Amino acid sequence: MKNINLLSLVAVSTLVLMSGCGSSGGSNKSSNIDFDANAYSKSILTQEVKDALAYMGNEERLAYDVYMNLYDHHIANGIEIKQLLNISQNAETKHIDIVQQLVRKYQLAEDELSDVSAPVADNTVTQSDMPRGVYDIAKIQELYDELYDKGVDSKKDALEVGCMVEVVDVTDLDEYIQLAQTSEAIDVVDAFNILRDGSYNHYWAFNEGLKNIGVSEGCCSLGDTYCHPEYPQTEKGNGRGNR
Repeated sequence: MKNINLLSLVAVSTLVLMSGCGSSGGSNKSSNIDFDANAYSKSILTQEVKDALAYMGNEERLAYDVYMNLYDHHIANGIEIKQLLNISQNAETKHIDIVQQLVRKYQLAEDELSDVSAPVADNTVTQSDMPRGVYDIAKIQELYDELYDKGVDSKKDALEVGCMVEVVDVTDLDEYIQLAQTSEAIDVVDAFNILRDGSYNHYWAFNEGLKNIGVSEGCCSLGDTYCHPEYPQTEKGNGRGNR
């Protein structure tokens, strides 16, 4: 997902709350955020860290869109993929909101960013303005279409898309955490660590889902790029995708 001009983060929280509420148990956990951007002193953000905030907010939105749209497609055909629903609504919503807190805290504007669209801190955009899976930037639309087109083919393909998305997230976050550490932006470091911990958990959820349907190698069946046995694992319950 590198070198892609990304959609603005305008009112993503509004989009998420209106697009679908609740987990498989009927409750939306996105409001239970263990992060408060305003509890930290303001950092002096480098250009690279500003761009990283805009980038990761949009990357989390793309993950949410792909997972929810694939879930809706498969459930309409009588196939429930709980990982997609739980991770999108219990975790990706939370991740988007965490980045949105930082966007609002630093009031990032379009002329402060390079290679990405501005994540304007504004609540005027609604779901109809930002429908899931529809983007005004060609490259991110192409990426979404590629992931969605793969994921609709089968439950296996949908779970593999999850592996792919989470590996990309971890790779990007590894880079951006280092950038934030170098500039001593502690609030950004802590926020990105939460996102990365979540991506580890999601990776193992999709890995477990693949094994449960007979893909013995899990995410590793996709090849070396997506095979990461070194990722930290939480205790039993990865398949819930709640973090």
